[in-house]
Amino acid sequence: MSKVTIIGATGNVGAFATYAISSNPHVREILLYGREGREALLRGITQDFIDSFAARGRDIKISWTTNLKDATGSDIIIISAGIPRNPGQDRLDLARENAKLLAPIARTIGVIAPETKILVVTNPVDVMTCVVLKKSGLKPSQVFGLGTHLDSMRLKSLIAAYFKVHVSEVHTRIIGEHGESMVPLWSATTIGGIKISNLPAFSQLPVNEIIESVKSSGNLIIKDKGSTVYGPGEAIASLVKTVLGDENRILTVSAYIKSEIHGIGKGDICIGIPARINRNGVFPISIRIDESEVMEFRKSVEKIRTITRKVLANCTE
Repeated sequence: MSKVTIIGATGNVGAFATYAISSNPHVREILLYGREGREALLRGITQDFIDSFAARGRDIKISWTTNLKDATGSDIIIISAGIPRNPGQDRLDLARENAKLLAPIARTIGVIAPETKILVVTNPVDVMTCVVLKKSGLKPSQVFGLGTHLDSMRLKSLIAAYFKVHVSEVHTRIIGEHGESMVPLWSATTIGGIKISNLPAFSQLPVNEIIESVKSSGNLIIKDKGSTVYGPGEAIASLVKTVLGDENRILTVSAYIKSEIHGIGKGDICIGIPARINRNGVFPISIRIDESEVMEFRKSVEKIRTITRKVLANCTE
């Protein structure tokens, strides 16, 4: 049975992720962390969850704190704290400000919970994952980001709707940046075990329209309701379940890459890549993809590398 700490628990995503994670049978304790001055809100959220657990018959310990040292003993720590993205704002615009917030948090985690796994949700998630990895001093397998996991699920849903099949019949993924330079892997997409390009209907699939829909989904939700909550929250919970359940699933998350995809990466960035995930952490797997996808992935890596280097250079405190 495991302890999960959520940093940024007073935010919409952090709060809903708490709710989604509370259904996980492997979780025995949830700690909600927030900054000083938010004590009343943290206390209220915690009591609300206590009532929720009682109504659902869930025997989970839940508490709150403004002292990060209380996260000692956490099996997984989720970082969703940060300045939210405004409508139309590029994720990378947030990088410098959110890096200043996450760097000291990561350093503290590295000291108080050296065996934990850290799941980064804060945007721009690929850059923030690398910041947390570097500043925490933890092993690359211990730190990963939400990355293109939710993007891949969005693509899966759209493909299923077009072909009128159950979503479980579709296997696909998006690699690269969680943002404009994301790369859909059509070469690795199957429906019912059949490569999608072998289906005659694939020639009529509005590929560009579908990808633009995936890219703009978050912005549209933010425009309509202020923030994305349920999609990210459930995606976070599914990753926590994969880790704590030692499931060995292959999911696409932001991880520290070396040369897994055609030698691209060279170990200085974190970006969306298929990885085997279990209780020991996140382990990127080597894959071969079509040449056109290689070219797009290379561009995505260079974009994230440039931003990451600038952010880390300014993140010295």
